[in-house]
Amino acid sequence: MNERTFDAELGFLKEKVLKMGCLASGAIFDSVEALKARDEALSLKVIDGDSHIDAMELEINDNCIELIARWQPVAVDLRFITTAINIATDLERIGDLSVDVAQKNLELVKEPLLKPLIDIPKLSEVAKSMICEVLNAYVDRDAVKARGLRKLEKESDILRDLITDELTGIMMKDGSSIPRAVPLLLIARFLERICDHAMNIAEDVVYMSEGHVIKHRRGA
Repeated sequence: MNERTFDAELGFLKEKVLKMGCLASGAIFDSVEALKARDEALSLKVIDGDSHIDAMELEINDNCIELIARWQPVAVDLRFITTAINIATDLERIGDLSVDVAQKNLELVKEPLLKPLIDIPKLSEVAKSMICEVLNAYVDRDAVKARGLRKLEKESDILRDLITDELTGIMMKDGSSIPRAVPLLLIARFLERICDHAMNIAEDVVYMSEGHVIKHRRGA
């Protein structure tokens, strides 16, 4: 194996994963900005841009299969490549969830907002922070950094519960608020699921770095 060439190809793979992560993070940002600004055009941009994220997933998968076939890597290098496949899958689903947010925006765009948006933007910031942190952990092969995402995951759960409790209370007091409250409830759920996908990536990074499986055992 020509180590210099192999390392260069791993570097290109890192760049693709980071680029896809930037696209997914940008979709989250744009979808929530569109909600805040009641911007139909920006919502449609998020929906249309999802095809680019989908294409990147296929490109990364093909790249990984080619690397495995050509170089037959072992141990941590093999785990690094296979983890990229898993990351691409989670990032593609994050893109889909951003589209879900954008589609709910379109339901709300012509209606006055039920309440000032405070916790939903906070939840989106947590989601973007988790994606940034976990991709850095992947590039650095840093299991400690990946485990550190648990704190942000707990924060996302707290924010989701605050949003759910507040909107449920509003609906119970005023049934006419339901058509505007339900899309916001779903948006909070979509953002919390994005955080779950970031945690999936974190678990894969721990396995990649240590060969230690913590998936389905979040307390490990």
